[in-house]
Amino acid sequence: MSRLPIAILISGRGTNMRVIAERAAAGSLPVDVRVVVSDKSSAEGLQAAAAMKITTRVLEGRQFADRPSYDRALIGLLAQYQPKLIVLAGFMRILTPQFIEAFAGRILNVHPSLLPKYPGLHTHRRALEAGEAVHGVSVHFVTEQLDGGPVVLQAEVPVLPGDTEKTLSARVQQGEHRIYPQAIDWFARG
Repeated sequence: MSRLPIAILISGRGTNMRVIAERAAAGSLPVDVRVVVSDKSSAEGLQAAAAMKITTRVLEGRQFADRPSYDRALIGLLAQYQPKLIVLAGFMRILTPQFIEAFAGRILNVHPSLLPKYPGLHTHRRALEAGEAVHGVSVHFVTEQLDGGPVVLQAEVPVLPGDTEKTLSARVQQGEHRIYPQAIDWFARG
């Protein structure tokens, strides 16, 4: 089976990027990670990607007058690598309709809640404050509605007595590392 060319966009540690790239390198995920792009030159995930011999690029937001001009530059940058799928892995920018249209139906995101609950930021805090018994993670297609695209896969995690944002986040991240590669695999296999 041919390997699906993908681009991974990150802003931070890149833990999901690492899991995806490791599985691709091991042959258990039929994708070719063509490039890892970050909007922050300080993103730890860039060093991890470089250590794995993956091409890295940085496109910082402050270099651009506004979101549309940033997204035009990002579209141009990604076009050089011809990805068939854009994987958002902790990419903390809201994408413009122009970007979403350029890659329509080919952008996946992982979000740390059981969508449609808790779109946006601070999902763990909000789940704890609401007294949820169950929290989790969703992989979804990206549309113009923030965290509102069709959900591909979810994983639930229990909210335990005494949980903090940090302990809950760690369990949710384990779920992310399970289901994000699975959703990408399904996409790659059609």
